[in-house]
Amino acid sequence: MSADTRKEDRRTKYTRHIIKETLFRLLEKKSFSKLTVTELCRQAEINRGTFYLHYYDMDDVLDDILSEMIEKTTNIIDHVLCPRQLTSKCSYPFCDLIHSNEQYRVLFSDDSITPRIIDKIADLNKEDYVTWLMSHSLLTFEEAEAIFYFQMNGCLTINKLTLHNKCNDWRKVQKTIDAFIKAGFESFLIHDQREKPTGSS
Repeated sequence: MSADTRKEDRRTKYTRHIIKETLFRLLEKKSFSKLTVTELCRQAEINRGTFYLHYYDMDDVLDDILSEMIEKTTNIIDHVLCPRQLTSKCSYPFCDLIHSNEQYRVLFSDDSITPRIIDKIADLNKEDYVTWLMSHSLLTFEEAEAIFYFQMNGCLTINKLTLHNKCNDWRKVQKTIDAFIKAGFESFLIHDQREKPTGSS
């Protein structure tokens, strides 16, 4: 890689960083749905041409932020599917990140962003979740998919609630929810019925 290329890469990373940092600052004052490229460029002190060299639109910037957030929780599906490992200790990388990073918290106070978070997580994890659930139960695809979205929406709602209430004992709350989910899983993880011969009692 040439010196010019490395310099260009650093400049690109820096500019994208400035754009994302500016979006975080703007989200502290205004809903994402009301923000514009013009406003972001003014706050970031860049021109629109520079913005469009790096992003298509505001949605593209948000998508980049959400992708980075989820990439930082390499085991995000662990806390979503934790009860499937009925004897293992649960981990909460996604929850840990939300509660420890002030920047990411602002994403959960904006109702227009929450559906996008769910969509992003679904893109990365729904297939594995639904496949596992169907292979360990008699659930149909539609039923397994519904459980996925029920659990994901519940997870995000609880995180928003604990953040809003400034709950310091969110892990205790999470463990209570886990116990509830575990009981639900145990009610339909019925492997033996798959293996019973037709007509057996």
